[in-house]
Amino acid sequence: MDFLLFQFGLCTFKYDHTEEKYIMKSFNFYIFPKPFNRSSPDVKFVCQSSSIDFLANQGFDFNKVFRNGIPYLNQEEERQLREQYDEKRSQANGVGSLSYISPNATKCPVTIPEDQKKFIEKVVEQIEDLLKNEENESLELEPCTGGLKYELLRKERYIAISKVNEEERKRREQQKQAKEQEELNDAVGFSRVVHAIANSGKLVIGHNMLLDVMHTIHQFYCPLPDDLSEFKEVTSCYCFSKLILFIINNTSLAELEKRLKEVPFSPPKVESAEGFPSYDTASEQLHEAGYDAYITGLCFISMANFLGSFLSPPKNHVSARSKLIEPFFNKLFLMRVMDIPYLNLEGPDLQPKRDHVLHVTFPKEWKTSDLYQLFSAFGNIQVSWIDDTSAFVSLSQPEQVQIAVNTSRYAESYRIQTYAEYVEKKHEEKQAKRKCTEDSWKEMERKRLKTQCTPYVSQSRYYCVNSFTGTSTVGKRSMSPIQEETGSDDMEEEEGQDPEYDQTESCAEPLPDGKKRAKKFKKIKTEQVPAGCNSTENVPL
Repeated sequence: MDFLLFQFGLCTFKYDHTEEKYIMKSFNFYIFPKPFNRSSPDVKFVCQSSSIDFLANQGFDFNKVFRNGIPYLNQEEERQLREQYDEKRSQANGVGSLSYISPNATKCPVTIPEDQKKFIEKVVEQIEDLLKNEENESLELEPCTGGLKYELLRKERYIAISKVNEEERKRREQQKQAKEQEELNDAVGFSRVVHAIANSGKLVIGHNMLLDVMHTIHQFYCPLPDDLSEFKEVTSCYCFSKLILFIINNTSLAELEKRLKEVPFSPPKVESAEGFPSYDTASEQLHEAGYDAYITGLCFISMANFLGSFLSPPKNHVSARSKLIEPFFNKLFLMRVMDIPYLNLEGPDLQPKRDHVLHVTFPKEWKTSDLYQLFSAFGNIQVSWIDDTSAFVSLSQPEQVQIAVNTSRYAESYRIQTYAEYVEKKHEEKQAKRKCTEDSWKEMERKRLKTQCTPYVSQSRYYCVNSFTGTSTVGKRSMSPIQEETGSDDMEEEEGQDPEYDQTESCAEPLPDGKKRAKKFKKIKTEQVPAGCNSTENVPL
């Protein structure tokens, strides 16, 4: 949604039962997201040269957009701006924290340039005289420039100082807050109109309006949701374009308006309200948003009143809340979708039977004309491209589907399959991909657990050995090969002696002489470790 809405057309209709006519009020809003202040959003958008050329040829006034366009904010931008105002007001009242002022700002003296000291001293003296003098209520300081640009523009700037009491101070503060609130409302701008329409509960009618609804939500409410169900939750509208299919073949707005003037329809009697512009359908002003909204309203009234002709007794006027048109509420027309005529915003969408649809794969060089030539023997078709090498082809007669599939059995450059086969294959690929992903995760988890378990196994073995050996002796290693070899012999001797020694010691029984000598020998060997060894390093297993 990188494009912007430049013009928003709105037309209201109210039925006058006394005179049996509709009173119309039309509006043309030129809108543009002008930055309100430095903290306002600075919107970036794209333009398409063909669209600009088209609007220019239709007489569109771009100056009204960029110079006088009404600003707007979405809900999140409005919330942030209001929070900024509340914080600013709290700081002015001494409640909030002055986060933009350095904590040491009041502690450091202000350095005044030498050439400005006399001017500052004079100003201070004037202010002190004002405070002492009860007769004078205000003081206007001498004009001074805030920079070279003001001198170039020849604008005089001066400061006016006034003495006010508490009541006057509160009055001025209220005026300031009222002005800030007015500025805030101006910044929200056209979004207030959209909110008023949404909160009115009135029926909103549009012509092929899916894209219009999407832009309206995106620019004035919130970014478009990625999920279709979420999109339905934030959208509520009405679409009428395919209301009477068996009579109307062309739904372009200009042709639709002309057709609804003919039998069996009857055009409604409409007058513009006093002070509002009027439109004449004889001089078409198509592609002006207000005029398009006006024509859309006329078409809806004509078709709704046509449904009233089937009642007994017939009705010349059908209300916008009539039971006759309720089945068409909250349904957005989908252009170029043959088997799903609309998007249902209040419930599940239609599940079409697509036994007349074929999935075709072909070389990248093929064009739409090649597909039409391939299926020329099957009558009218509709082509819906998927990518550069595949497309859906809808046949007018479902019984010809199998014949078309059979023709591709011996073809080398293209392949045709039914829509059901395509869906089944996609489902199988999805299941295979999911299974592959699950298997990959299982394999990764198995390796992870194996990696985590391996150190614990080694560690348990290490402590199992050390529980039967003297760890203090084994943990010391000499840099001398001869001494290490000796230490190894000692370790072997201790491995043979310590288990029995530990068991004997735990039972507190007297040790035999041989075992006492082994214990003493072990102690001596421990004390004679050379100075060059690392006593904290364990012997590797």
